[in-house]
Amino acid sequence: MPRWGFCNTRSIQRNSDQNAQAATSTIDASDVELFSKEMDDWWNPNGSLSLLHRMNTIRVPFVRDGLVQCSTEERSLQPLKDKTILDVGCGGGILSEGLARLGAKVTGIDASKELIQVAQQHSHVDPKIAENKPTYHNITIEDHAKEFANHYDGVIASEVIEHVNNQELFVKSCVHTLKPGGRIFFTTPNRTRLSQFVVIFAAENILKFVPKGAHQYEKFVTPNELTFLLEKNDCHVESVFGIQYNPITNKWSFSQFQHLMYAIQAQKLS
Repeated sequence: MPRWGFCNTRSIQRNSDQNAQAATSTIDASDVELFSKEMDDWWNPNGSLSLLHRMNTIRVPFVRDGLVQCSTEERSLQPLKDKTILDVGCGGGILSEGLARLGAKVTGIDASKELIQVAQQHSHVDPKIAENKPTYHNITIEDHAKEFANHYDGVIASEVIEHVNNQELFVKSCVHTLKPGGRIFFTTPNRTRLSQFVVIFAAENILKFVPKGAHQYEKFVTPNELTFLLEKNDCHVESVFGIQYNPITNKWSFSQFQHLMYAIQAQKLS
């Protein structure tokens, strides 16, 4: 057999193996590697992940208000007390700690061993969570779901689904860990040409708000596509909000404009 034919056969086999793995795993090894390299800068509020830190100002209340529906006067300092929450793709624990400060029993999972170590180490820093540290595991959502079916009051995947393989398996596994009546939350870029320009070209290459290569346009999910996946897994979508970042005020906010990024909340029916 000619040498080129042998190489081509090996290439086909390698691609076949990769496709088979993608069919049964949500891990995108290249994305895991990329974000693992940010471990030393993860908790720097002015570093490469500064936007993720600032995003807690809207995503923590987003989860809080979805799980605890009461008036402002009735709300305590720890409104999420006794609520169990799974933070999928928790990274170094920025969101997990924010939810723990409100009293939630948080479990954070991530495919990056390095980032789980960062999260575990940083959980000892903030005295506000000294008695309520999140629990962290280096595991995929599909493997975690096998042991923790119908377990959590809330599941959140914030800025994660655009970084995984097999998004259908990802959503299915997330929902599988949720109790009937529990709520699931996503924040993610929309798949539009505007988001391609702003989130990828401008944010990564010009403004350098996020690490270069952090996003692939073809992995962006539209609100309709994510709604379909949630409804396919016995969830009712309750709300969809647009998300915007204002570089002048340095603040995130919810809006009706969904062409860049959006947040979606759904309830598991049974």
